[in-house]
Amino acid sequence: MNIAFLTPEFPHPKTGKAGGIGTSILNLSEALSSLGHHVTVFVYGQDKDDYFVENNIHYHKIKNIKVKGLSLILTLKKVERLINKLHDSGKLDIVEAPDWTGFTAFVSPVCPLVLRLHGTDTYFCHLERRAVKLKNKFLEKRALEQAKGIISVSNYTGQLTNELFALNNNYTVIPNGVDVNIFEPKQSNSNKLIILYFGTLIRKKGLLDLPEIFNIVHKSNKEVTLLLVGKDSGDVKTGSPSTWKLMQPLFDKSAIKKVRYLGAVPYAKIQDLINDATICVFPTFAEALPVSWLEAMAMEKAIVASNIGWANEMIEDGKEGFLVHPTHHKVYAARILELLDNANKRREFGKAAREKVLKQFSHDLVAKRSVEFYKNILETC
Repeated sequence: MNIAFLTPEFPHPKTGKAGGIGTSILNLSEALSSLGHHVTVFVYGQDKDDYFVENNIHYHKIKNIKVKGLSLILTLKKVERLINKLHDSGKLDIVEAPDWTGFTAFVSPVCPLVLRLHGTDTYFCHLERRAVKLKNKFLEKRALEQAKGIISVSNYTGQLTNELFALNNNYTVIPNGVDVNIFEPKQSNSNKLIILYFGTLIRKKGLLDLPEIFNIVHKSNKEVTLLLVGKDSGDVKTGSPSTWKLMQPLFDKSAIKKVRYLGAVPYAKIQDLINDATICVFPTFAEALPVSWLEAMAMEKAIVASNIGWANEMIEDGKEGFLVHPTHHKVYAARILELLDNANKRREFGKAAREKVLKQFSHDLVAKRSVEFYKNILETC
């Protein structure tokens, strides 16, 4: 099968840094390619138009057209022409795109176009309790209505998306996946106590609650270090260009001495950082089904994460990790301290977490389920 992905981000040196959407597409693309499928990735918003092939995956960099008032529609039609050209030449059967900002609202290729729900802007604004741009909501709803099929990475995301857009779309739940052969536990040479957070530094990920949580942890355990990894981000609520700058005054003077911020690191280095961590924390308010959690779980790391919505589809509280609301700082800190003090509990959670990933979130399993979905769409279109 000839499968293409249309995305605003992808973690490749030639296409720039990426977040969870790009990482999930990378994992799925590699798994589909290993199963013998022809995979193409279209990445728009690039610095130039370009084409290259690497590890049997075909990449098209797409530069957006800039004409005042017409940039979006002209870029959409540019993408549409490229898709149709590849389809007409027999190199493309079906296209998948994420739901973010409804980029595909006015893309009508000759082949089926399906959406995978990673969370619209409307979805995340709802979870963050802030207003969504009417333009984005309009485009996202139209894209959802135009799609030939819909996959959701979690049932929670599918249900809430329908509710927010007053839709009754059928959707198939296929979670994000992770390569369990890359993200696998290794012997660590570190004997330090490290709490690791990796992901974007942004309010919606609970990064303004994490200092309060760590302050409590530090008062009980002066040896533990909080390691932060990921790109810094501006803050919508305050207008600050840096969430990291907002975080720093929230740490106690003593606690901040045990905080290290590495910034963004190459994707290949993440495995080493997870491997050396004692536990991983994800106090987020807004996700769909985070790849970062899966990566930590696959490497047998004990996790303390948010207990909102999607979380119960990934972790059973007290079995593969602890789930706590990010605003319950004392309880969250208590769960971290419990794991820091109990190596057996950490191992127990880690083993159970990897076992769950192997059974439900391996990228090979996700790829096979996705292929079956694509086949069904092609048969009905």
